[in-house]
Amino acid sequence: MIQRKIKQRILEALTDSPVVLIHGARQTGKSTLVKHIAETDYPAKYLTFDDLNLLSAAQNNPYDFIEGYRDNLVIDEVQRVPEIFLAIKNLVDKNRKAGKFILTGSANVLLLPKISESLAGRIEILTLFPLSQSEISSAKINFIDELFVNKFSSGSQSRKKNNLVNKVLTGGFPEMLSRKNRKRQNAWFKSYITTILQRDVRDIANIEKLSDLPRLLSLFAARAGTLLNFAELSRSSAIPQTTLKRYVALFEAIFMVHLLPAWSGNLSKRLIKTPKIYLNDTGLLSYLIGFEANKILSDSPSWGRLLENFVLMELIKQASWSKFDLSLYHFRSASGQEVDFIIEKSDSRLVAVEVKATTKVTAADFNHIRAFEDDTGNKFLRGIVFYTGKEIIPFAKNLFAIPVDLLW
Repeated sequence: MIQRKIKQRILEALTDSPVVLIHGARQTGKSTLVKHIAETDYPAKYLTFDDLNLLSAAQNNPYDFIEGYRDNLVIDEVQRVPEIFLAIKNLVDKNRKAGKFILTGSANVLLLPKISESLAGRIEILTLFPLSQSEISSAKINFIDELFVNKFSSGSQSRKKNNLVNKVLTGGFPEMLSRKNRKRQNAWFKSYITTILQRDVRDIANIEKLSDLPRLLSLFAARAGTLLNFAELSRSSAIPQTTLKRYVALFEAIFMVHLLPAWSGNLSKRLIKTPKIYLNDTGLLSYLIGFEANKILSDSPSWGRLLENFVLMELIKQASWSKFDLSLYHFRSASGQEVDFIIEKSDSRLVAVEVKATTKVTAADFNHIRAFEDDTGNKFLRGIVFYTGKEIIPFAKNLFAIPVDLLW
């Protein structure tokens, strides 16, 4: 079993939160993780609503179902019985015991208002993403944390065989570790999409035209790394913008897409800036756009977007277990200057990140980062450009070109 780095945060949450929810896309390893915790670190009774008998009992009378168990409970795929959340709230209010419930779900309850409101103040929510490269390689250092240390090291170089293309195209779903053949990987992704859109969507939303969803997901994939433009999407898909907004929220709720908000020094402005859309896994993304390793030279724009998406998700995964409170954004000024990612620490310190799918970096590649530094003053800590070369190269005391594979 690959050790999941978020495990320690789960155990910490169980010491003071009555309910801990681990949510994330289907097939990211949630069941495996909570079973392991329940068997080793935190004894609890494991239940899953994939069991039709348990599902029927919980739907019939969620209150009696919950009160029928005295042990600490692990409830898997909890989103299949939304009524269970009020029953859990009722039991927690009667006896506020830390660590009573570990829940898992394949839908984001933060985007399902009735559910999230019922457990406000009683629940801690953590996200389990597909495997990060640092989990696969058992790396001890969390690179995103290193970006915020005062003495950032610039003397090392890439130490690993550079099989970056394979890592990007494979992605992080645990099933991919045993499927080295690209044909078998694509077969899994095809079945995965069918299962998600026909099962999980039905569990959380009343969508009339399920047949539209695979086509829309492919449209989102083709636009990964771009601003979310509903007018353009509506023209391309012949679907009204109001319906598209529902679909985007749905894909976000089931962890198929990730919306990266815009950064602004003014918090009120941050809320009205246009987000960028990404997919939560680059293996899935490469399947949807039909990208293979032999297309790197012939379709360099797609390779660039794939690599950008890959770096973003690695940073987001590392942020989910960081020792710091970190948030990620993109930046675009009124004059059109763009920085791929901005990482903001809770003390307002900022790291700017660009991604270049090239083995060479020049000073000009830092121009937008320098402009961002000028705008943000002493909040700016450093800027980095990820590239596919082999060495860390300092371009200034706080500007570095860094090999992508040093992320893990």
